[in-house]
Amino acid sequence: MTYPPNVRTAPVPAPTHAPAPSAPPPVPPPAPRGAWAEGRERLRAAATTEPGRLQIIGALLALLVVVFGAVTAFEVSDRYSSADDVVERSQPLSAVAAKIYGSLASADTAASSGFLAGAQEPATVQKVYRDDIKRASELLIDAATSTDSSSDSGRQIATINEKLPRYTGLIERARANNRQGLPLGGAYLRYANQLMTKEILPAAEKLYASETARLDRDHEDARVWPFLALAAGVVALGVLAWAQRRNYQRTNRVFNHGLLAATAAATVVLLWLAVGHTLARVELNNANADGQASLKVLNDARISSLKARASENLTLVARGAVLTEKKGDEPQKDQYEVDHQTNMRNLGAALATAERLADDDAGSRPVDQAREAAAEWQKRHKSANDTDKAGEYDDAVELVIGDKASTGESFNLVDDALEKAIAHEQGEFTDSAKSGRGALFGLAIGALVLGLLGAVCAILGINRRLSEYR
Repeated sequence: MTYPPNVRTAPVPAPTHAPAPSAPPPVPPPAPRGAWAEGRERLRAAATTEPGRLQIIGALLALLVVVFGAVTAFEVSDRYSSADDVVERSQPLSAVAAKIYGSLASADTAASSGFLAGAQEPATVQKVYRDDIKRASELLIDAATSTDSSSDSGRQIATINEKLPRYTGLIERARANNRQGLPLGGAYLRYANQLMTKEILPAAEKLYASETARLDRDHEDARVWPFLALAAGVVALGVLAWAQRRNYQRTNRVFNHGLLAATAAATVVLLWLAVGHTLARVELNNANADGQASLKVLNDARISSLKARASENLTLVARGAVLTEKKGDEPQKDQYEVDHQTNMRNLGAALATAERLADDDAGSRPVDQAREAAAEWQKRHKSANDTDKAGEYDDAVELVIGDKASTGESFNLVDDALEKAIAHEQGEFTDSAKSGRGALFGLAIGALVLGLLGAVCAILGINRRLSEYR
């Protein structure tokens, strides 16, 4: 049996070098940072050096001064616009609304006065009626062109325009029947008066109240203090003062011309704003206290006098046909006589208030004249009323519509005096309101220009310091 030779296999030689180590895993790229993070990083890096800090301070100063100028321009523009509305829109519209009411009430009074004169109505009375209706129509057109048709004022104007032709038609029917001696004329006149007093005049009164409320809103808006602008001005001046103090501590230089000019510009704007708005508030307050308050009372007085005169005429036209409502055992009274007495009391109260509000002789004198004439009117009315109750109708009519020593003469004196007082107070209001508006004129543009100029000066002042590091 054959065996394989006993031979040892040679050992495998060891490798002469170590195996190559495995490569490390790749490092991921840094996550991208947003623009805001980059900006903060650069700002943080810039803040560690004096030039960087100066650049930040310069940008802050420029921003604050520009913001101050812009906020001032915005708020002052708003106040000026409201003051301009007071002068050019809301107050004139309020005055127009009062004139519309006065013209309509005067036309109603003239119609009843002409009816009392008999079949042949005096030409002067007819002219007064036609002129009042024409004036009211023209004023309604003026008011409509300046008023939104969907507003409350627009709706009241539409109501008056719709019902006024019906009123004039009833008046013409009353006149036609009166010329023929038909008693139906008195009924048409009463219907016309009811339409005027129950529908047309209330709409005119609401129009006046609405426009007066808008005037009050515009007045208040014009008087509001510009708090944001004042606060921005104080902050801008405070930071400018700090920057100049810092500059002095680091350079021992007292003045930096650029920063000093920026401070001067901001100071001018702040003083202009404070003084200008203070003057505007004072003048607008004077317009309200010395003008508008008196105008409202005087217009109320004239409205009461016109109502009283119309009721007085209709007392003789109706001759007791219209009575007050029955209330228990209380006897019924002549409705027109009751209305007359109520309106005369309102007239007296309004005149007393107007006398207290009058601030000079030019304003108080016509009010005193109106009070004296109203007192005489009351005496003459009592005499005419007693004469009518005594059965002397023709004599009573003469005491009411006659040329001399009549209630009509007293009414005319009251009306003329009230017109003078209203014209005087209207002038005072307009002058004060225009002065208030004028105190704000140019401030908005001036603040914007000075704000930009101050920002440029602040940057130039900081750049002057930066040049020392180059």
